[in-house]
Amino acid sequence: MKRKQKTRRELPAIPDKLYFTISEVSQLCALKAYVLRYWEQEFPQLRPVKRRGNRRFYQQEDIILIRQIRKLLYEDGFTIDGARTQLTNTPETVSQPVKVNVVVKKLIAELETVLQNLQAEVKASH
Repeated sequence: MKRKQKTRRELPAIPDKLYFTISEVSQLCALKAYVLRYWEQEFPQLRPVKRRGNRRFYQQEDIILIRQIRKLLYEDGFTIDGARTQLTNTPETVSQPVKVNVVVKKLIAELETVLQNLQAEVKASH
């Protein structure tokens, strides 16, 4: 029996913000909020700031870590235990491709903004 291949969804660039809500992180990482809460229990490295009413606020480093965990589990085929071990033993080598991807997406988003601004200026001058 042939397994259906999941279509790999490109994740959006991470905006320049200090804090993100769980729903924002859910969208940025293409994950359900309950998955993020579960991963907090399974991965000791993932500790978002908790404020009033136990609301979670994630920072950019948290989002990069979540994307890294997502890659290990969904793309590389690790189990939760295997991903946890991988993160513990070689955190810097695992995160490099994820960090590069984040930087590239951020640059693309900035360049698209510059292009839109230039196009608007050209239209305004005509």
